[in-house]
Amino acid sequence: MTVGYAAAGDLLDAYVRARTAYDGDAFTALFAPDAQVALDPFATPLAGHNDLRAYLLAAAGAEREYDLVIERHWVAGDTVLAAWHASWTRPADEAKLRQAGFLSAEVGEDGRIGRLRLWTVTREHLAG
Repeated sequence: MTVGYAAAGDLLDAYVRARTAYDGDAFTALFAPDAQVALDPFATPLAGHNDLRAYLLAAAGAEREYDLVIERHWVAGDTVLAAWHASWTRPADEAKLRQAGFLSAEVGEDGRIGRLRLWTVTREHLAG
């Protein structure tokens, strides 16, 4: 399946809305049931909707005022590529965190993400 540029933008917008609202239903709806999500290229990827929900639940407890912005995106066949940045406050110690990254999302025939890979760099600013 070839993904159009506008459809890729819509998919990324839906991803941002679901991720920032910690909306498990909307978030998992973006992914195929057997989707794999690699949050770190060196770690075992999350697999399936239960892992995605657990990830989102853990994020909801570890983040406050989470903001995610897709800076720019590209499309190559069935793959959506995007540069993004995020920021949030860690409730445990009020540290401010910033993250910049790049994502690669392979989209299936049904328009849902079958494989998502993220590469990130995180910077922490201690409270005080």
